[in-house]
Amino acid sequence: MTTARDLALFALNLPPERTVEPGDLSLALAGAEAVDLLKSGSLALDGDRMAPRSDRTTGDRLLDQALASVVRQQSWQTIQSWLWRRGKDLAETYARDLERTGRLDRSRRHGSWPGAVRPLKADSAERGRARLLAPGDPVLVALTALLGIGGFEPDAVGDAGGDASVATVLAAVGDAVTELEAVRLRRGVEAEAFDNVWRA
Repeated sequence: MTTARDLALFALNLPPERTVEPGDLSLALAGAEAVDLLKSGSLALDGDRMAPRSDRTTGDRLLDQALASVVRQQSWQTIQSWLWRRGKDLAETYARDLERTGRLDRSRRHGSWPGAVRPLKADSAERGRARLLAPGDPVLVALTALLGIGGFEPDAVGDAGGDASVATVLAAVGDAVTELEAVRLRRGVEAEAFDNVWRA
């Protein structure tokens, strides 16, 4: 199991009243992939830019797709830019992957995404692993805190266990989630203003 799969299972196991926006989850999943790539040695950071290390792969299908999507030109790509590109619909990608591997059962729907997809078994080992890791894994603690779903305060992001590269990725995820929320708020205000014009 990767950090991203743990995070996806954690998020998909939330009760309906504590759902997370799929766009926010997608950005956090991309961040989790970046952290796993850093830890595997397949990726390094040069400041806030992502530098792939040769063609080294991880053996995990989704992580290798993430690695393949990193720009390989010498100027490289900023983490922030990559999060937005890689994160597009990534929550749905992970939901499909978990369903394909038998960890989720989409036939048991009880609403729209994200609460529509529920774990396959109430005693799923993967669910338990995600739940148990969240309090002890600094990356999962940070990501769930950024998403507001783990019961942790935003300052739980901390220093990501003392790893500066991981902390840089988590900061970029936090900035991206904040930016996405600002976009949603702006669109909400614009839509309300439009409705008021028609009602006037």
